[in-house]
Amino acid sequence: MKRLAPLIACFVLIAFAALPVRAQSAAAPAAPAAEDKSPVSPYAKTLATVTGIAISPLLGTGALGIYESFQASTPEAKATLPWYAQWTFFVPALAIVGLCAAKDSFGAVVPPGLKKPLDVLETIENKASGLVAAGAVVPFTMNSLSKLMVASVPSGDALLHTGTATVAVGAIDWSWVLNIATVPLGLAVFALVWLASHAINALILLSPWGAIDAVLKGARTALLGVVTLTATLNPWISLGLSLVIVLVAYLVAGWAFRLTVFGAIFSWDFFTLRKKRTTVAASGEADLFSSNTLTTQGVPMRTYGRLQNQPETGKLVFRYRPWLVLPEKSLDVKLDTAAVGKGLFFSTIRSGDQTAFVLPPRYRDHEDAIARAFALEGGVQDAGLRKAWSTLKELFGGGAAKAQIA
Repeated sequence: MKRLAPLIACFVLIAFAALPVRAQSAAAPAAPAAEDKSPVSPYAKTLATVTGIAISPLLGTGALGIYESFQASTPEAKATLPWYAQWTFFVPALAIVGLCAAKDSFGAVVPPGLKKPLDVLETIENKASGLVAAGAVVPFTMNSLSKLMVASVPSGDALLHTGTATVAVGAIDWSWVLNIATVPLGLAVFALVWLASHAINALILLSPWGAIDAVLKGARTALLGVVTLTATLNPWISLGLSLVIVLVAYLVAGWAFRLTVFGAIFSWDFFTLRKKRTTVAASGEADLFSSNTLTTQGVPMRTYGRLQNQPETGKLVFRYRPWLVLPEKSLDVKLDTAAVGKGLFFSTIRSGDQTAFVLPPRYRDHEDAIARAFALEGGVQDAGLRKAWSTLKELFGGGAAKAQIA
């Protein structure tokens, strides 16, 4: 039953999302409902819409499309709906969401070798749908809010008594001016929340156990469900919850950004088979990610950079750029009993019993060259799932007993 929890949560969320927050449409304004009488309601609903789509772009956009499609009661209104409210988009989109939920539901019983490529595919899908939502859905939502804000400004006697010229000025659509402020703000909110949410996909790539994946995805889906539900019940609670989510996303932005970079490089190396085009320089240079052994020296975990071997000084130097674009920093690295840990999908450079660096998949099957280039005295050792498999094979194959007899 626990394995089915994410799948059940997904379909429950889709049912809730049939009544979600929708951006006010200028083409077909609806009569205000009782719960829309609060002055904060349109702002809370717009923020909840942007936040919900950022948490899960494909599910959020598909659910919003279903709602707007059902709200359009006439053929003329349906003809003016945006592309994401057409059945040709939201039906395949929600089908993909259902497949991902099924993958996570049965992930605990699926071998990692079969599930991990699907996790990489989902990471790519989340990036692509996030770009689409940021480029089309979020600006459309913020534009609808701008039109609503402009339309709500009283213009009766204050404009008419000044003359007929002012009437013409009052007829001008000034929402584009407001868009200059609201659209960038909406995109900034979307980017912050999406980074924090997308970090879950990167954590799934790092996780070797399907049960952990299901818990992570279930928590994200539950959060989206709470945002959707509160938006339909109370705009003040919805506004407060959305602001809390945005604040938390801002506080973890650096951590989430590094995980996003990791997921992007991992996915690119994995699906383009970059390991076949990669050669390890004999001088000792490799692009990799730092681990927790460098945090005491001010380098955040999973910082992307380059490790260089300097035989003339006998030092290893790690060079990196914070946020990938800031001025380069470097520090000397000291490894104790260093070795390459050969994993099933990616490998690591170990210092004693700790992981010092994580190698991207491009260096898979190049572990011996890495050990030689950086003069790692420990050579290459099995790690992670490969180590577990070797131990099981030795145990059940009788290797341990043979060694004792010998």
